[in-house]
Amino acid sequence: MLTGITVVDFSRHLPGPFCTMRLADLGAEVIKVEAHPAGDPGRSLGPRIGETGALFLSSNRNKRSVALNLHTEAGRALAFALASRADVVVESFRPGVMRHLGLDYDSLSAVHPSLVYCSVTGYGQTGDMHQLGGHDLNYQAISGFLSATRDSEGRPVPSEVPIADYAVGLYAAEQICAALVRQCRHGQGAYLDVASVDVLSSWMGLHALLAHDGQEKAMGQFLKGMLAYQVYESADGKYVALAALEEKFWHNFCRAVGREDWETLHGALIADHPDVYEEMKTLFLSRTQAEWSELGSEVDCCLTAVEEMDTWSGSAYVASREAAFTLPYGAGAETLQVRVERTRPLDGMMPPPRCGGDTRDVLKAKLNLTDDELARLEQEGVIPRTS
Repeated sequence: MLTGITVVDFSRHLPGPFCTMRLADLGAEVIKVEAHPAGDPGRSLGPRIGETGALFLSSNRNKRSVALNLHTEAGRALAFALASRADVVVESFRPGVMRHLGLDYDSLSAVHPSLVYCSVTGYGQTGDMHQLGGHDLNYQAISGFLSATRDSEGRPVPSEVPIADYAVGLYAAEQICAALVRQCRHGQGAYLDVASVDVLSSWMGLHALLAHDGQEKAMGQFLKGMLAYQVYESADGKYVALAALEEKFWHNFCRAVGREDWETLHGALIADHPDVYEEMKTLFLSRTQAEWSELGSEVDCCLTAVEEMDTWSGSAYVASREAAFTLPYGAGAETLQVRVERTRPLDGMMPPPRCGGDTRDVLKAKLNLTDDELARLEQEGVIPRTS
């Protein structure tokens, strides 16, 4: 779908790389520009798979890596040359860093007016907080998202999934694709200011609407407090999710378990029927997760297993959709990857790149550099030495 589109990616850690991996999976050529000699910090951050950070391995397949020393004038010139020949540039530095390097949108668009340039940050390029550092938990907190995910005692619970990072990466890819449509139709470039807090805030519209009407706790009571919308423990110590919100699903469930007397309790709250809640907990403890999962596949009642991550990749859904696969990385090792786009065949997937492993090939192909010029750049510490 994006074959023929070239993306030069200066981003690091997770949000930007997740965005550009989505573009790569859609067919774009993604050239990852990493700092020489350190590389993307995500390569070393824990937890690790072998010697490489899982963060990096999970979000950088189907890319090529060029390592440049951006502290040198020559390194910045090479980065500028690559970016000025691209269709898209993605960066995730703190506002002002790319301008300091001479790689900002204004500088590049002056020579490449149709360039699509996307800055991915936590707080955006403007506003009172735009220069503050932050991480996923901060973005969840500022957006209001964290206030909507509370435990039984009302305390905000941080998600184990870096939801803001993935959300902003997804949204950045969407914005880039929209800008590419305009670029194709009108030859017009775009500067995209994509912020994690903005994205999560946009998810809070329903909650904000209810809060404005004095019903700030309504969603929590509606979803977390219902008999028919709960996680229940099974006989083998595992869990299943029942989400029979609609009356038809609830009735199907009640009939399947022989409790037609519960049918009138569609939409009922646990607080109003604690005795039924205890009965339901006992009922779910009478069968294993596999048995409940089988019932959910036979009866249309929105009942599914809570898949554990150590067995998730072998689950029926993942297998049937080919959602997970492995790619080689390292000496005889393989890393598990998860599909985010289905337009690319599995046999065409490339593993995450070695830091700077494609530097010489890319500079030759894109900038027509000679072997002598590359040797000089190696000698000057601008690019990695050939191993």
